[in-house]
Amino acid sequence: MSAVKASPADSRAVAAGKVSLDKVRALQHTLYRTAKADPGRRFHALWDKVLRRDVLWRGWVAVRANGGAPGVDRITLDWIEDEYGADRLVDELAGELREGSYRPLPARRVYIPKPGTKDQRPLSIPAVRDRIVQSALKIVLEPIYEADFLPCSVGFRPKRSAHDGLQVLVDETWRGRRWVVETDIADCFSAIPHEGLMAAVEERVCDQSVLKLLRAMLRAGVMESGMVRHRVTGTPQGGPISPLMCNVYLHRLDRMWNARAFGVLVRYADDAVVVCRSRQQAEDAHARLRLVLAELGLEPKQAKTRIVELVVGGEGFDFLGFHHRMVRSRGVRGRRGVEFLARWPSDQAMRRARERIGRLTLRSRLLLPVEAVVEDLNRFLRGWAGYFRYGHSTVRFAKIEDHARDRLALFIGKRHKRGRGFGRSVVKYLSLYQCGLLSLKGIVIAPRAGKPWREKPNAGGERRR
Repeated sequence: MSAVKASPADSRAVAAGKVSLDKVRALQHTLYRTAKADPGRRFHALWDKVLRRDVLWRGWVAVRANGGAPGVDRITLDWIEDEYGADRLVDELAGELREGSYRPLPARRVYIPKPGTKDQRPLSIPAVRDRIVQSALKIVLEPIYEADFLPCSVGFRPKRSAHDGLQVLVDETWRGRRWVVETDIADCFSAIPHEGLMAAVEERVCDQSVLKLLRAMLRAGVMESGMVRHRVTGTPQGGPISPLMCNVYLHRLDRMWNARAFGVLVRYADDAVVVCRSRQQAEDAHARLRLVLAELGLEPKQAKTRIVELVVGGEGFDFLGFHHRMVRSRGVRGRRGVEFLARWPSDQAMRRARERIGRLTLRSRLLLPVEAVVEDLNRFLRGWAGYFRYGHSTVRFAKIEDHARDRLALFIGKRHKRGRGFGRSVVKYLSLYQCGLLSLKGIVIAPRAGKPWREKPNAGGERRR
C-alpha cells in the first residue's frame, strides 16, 4: 500500500503552526528571564503581546485541547471548528481587543457534586471566545509570575505537579517532621477579593490595558437561573486564567510563611498541609495559617482542618488523592524495620474509581461492542493508574482491577442475556488476555526519601529511578 502524501498546503500549515508555537515559547522564555533577573520590575508593555495573532491562536489551541461545554451563548467548540472557522474567530477577537470593543460575556453557572459529600461545587463556564482571550492573557502573564512563585506551590504550574508536593512529604517525614496540619481554604475561588487580587497582580504588571481587561473578566459576573450576578469577590472556577489568579493571590501566603518557625508548607492551589517537628510547632502553624488567611480575607474550612501525629499504628491523613500513613518496613535478618511514610489511593479515590467503572459498564451501553467498552475502561484505568502508580498502591490496584474485571463480566453476561458466571468464563477463559482489559500488575513505583519521583534518562538513554 502506498503512503498518502501530504499536500503542499498541508505541509505549509503544519510548518506555520510549529513556527508560531516556537515564537510563543520564545516570548514566554523572554518574559520569564526578564522577570527572574529583576524581581522588582513592573511590566508596562504587555498589551501588544496579548493582541498577537499567534498568541491568540495558541489560546484557541489550548481551549480546543481542553474541550469543555459552551457558555451562555451556547456556541460549541465543534461548531466553531466545523462551521464558523477558528481562524475567523481569532481574527475577530484580535480586532475587538485592538479597537477596545471586546466585552466578556457572563459565565454560565453550573453545579457539580463534590466527591464523597452531598455538597455541590459551583463552576462558572465562560463562553468559548472568552476562554480564548483568557488563555492568551495567561500565556503572557504566567511566565512573569512563575519567576516569583516558590517551590511550596505545586498546583497548576508548568513543569510542576502534585507528585512534587507528595515527594516533599516523604522527604520531610524521613527527616523527623511527624506532625501534620492539614487544611483546605473555604470557597477559595469564590472568596478572593477583587481589590486584593488586583493589588497582587499590580505588583508585577502596570500595563493599564491588561489590567482593564483583567478587571472586565472578574466583573463579567455569572448567569444563574436567567439572572446575571456581579460580585466583588472571586475568580470564577472554570476559566483558564482562574488557577493562575489563585496562585498569584495565595503567593502572599507562601511569602509570609516561615518554614523554620512553623514547619514546611506544601500547597496545591487551595489545599495545603504543613509538616512540623512537634505538636507545639503544629499548633503554632495552625494559628499562623488562620492569621495569614484572615489578612487575605480567607479562612480555613473547619471540617477539613486538623492536626495529625504520624506514628506507626496511628491515623493518617488524605492529601491530593492519596492516604498517607506512617508504617514500618519488614526487618531483615532479625533487624528492626525502618519507619517511613507510605501512601496509597484514598478511600474517596477508590470510591470515585468504582463509580467511574460502573458508569462505563451501565446497562444503557449494552448496544456498544464489548471492544468499545473495554477501550473506554482501559483509557480510564491508564490515566487513573498513571497518577496513583507512584505510591504503595499494589493492593488497591488489585482491588480496582478485580472490580473492573467483575463489572466487565457482568456487562458481557447481560449483553448475551446470561448470568455473571457466563461473563466471568468469557473474560477469564474464552478470550485472549481477558478481553484486552488492561492489567495493573507490576507498574507501581514506591517513593523513596531523597530520590526524585520522576524517572530520569541515564547516559545510555534508558529510563532509571
